Amino acid sequence: MDTTARIRAARWADKNPVAALIADALHPTPLAAWLVPNPPRRRQVITDVAAIWVEHAMFFGDIHLTDDLTAVTVGFHRYRPIPPPAQYRIRLTDAAAGHVDRFDLLDSLLSMKQPTEPHYHLAFLAVRPANQNAGLATAMLTHHRSRLDRIDLPAWTVTPPDGQSLLARYGYTPRPAIALPDGPTLHPMRRNAHRHSGSAMPINPARAIGTAGRVSMSSPAALVSRQADPAIDHLDPNRFHPR
Repeated sequence: MDTTARIRAARWADKNPVAALIADALHPTPLAAWLVPNPPRRRQVITDVAAIWVEHAMFFGDIHLTDDLTAVTVGFHRYRPIPPPAQYRIRLTDAAAGHVDRFDLLDSLLSMKQPTEPHYHLAFLAVRPANQNAGLATAMLTHHRSRLDRIDLPAWTVTPPDGQSLLARYGYTPRPAIALPDGPTLHPMRRNAHRHSGSAMPINPARAIGTAGRVSMSSPAALVSRQADPAIDHLDPNRFHPR
């Protein structure tokens, strides 16, 4: 791993490159094939849907990336209800290009597992394929953990099976898995607030924090998108759903 790699907050000009990076990482995964069964359209659909959520994170979350645009994390501040992206339904239908039903189904399944208490939602962790197996996912998660400990809130994400061991090293613990119909299995994971905190861990009680906080978020977030570590090769997350 290049220990001199710099991680910074994204700027507005990074919006499209970040969406493209996420699509590059997610494109070869089983989740992407399930979301968009049409191979010629797959990369463009994923890029366009990711772009909706990358833009939304600029307003209601945060994006951190390496200076060379090889790795990124995208998260949402679910400390209180947040609105959906502007004209979300119209934009999703257009971006999904005939595959909107798959995104809607994924969103429905994930919404049953999403915490309703205030939490940080790690929607995407993506590493450009050509730069995987170089420790970039580890560097991004180390940065992510330090920020979580400062805000002292629990966190939530979703990952494919290969991502669990890496996330576990950063305090995430598994929750009941989600089996997509005729598709891959996804694994929600949560991370408790700092051990000295009085904050509650994210759970799914009957009382929601507000209907605006439960909007459909069919994007590639919520699953950890193809991550790479010096010793571990992880696939995709965060689903396409930053709830």
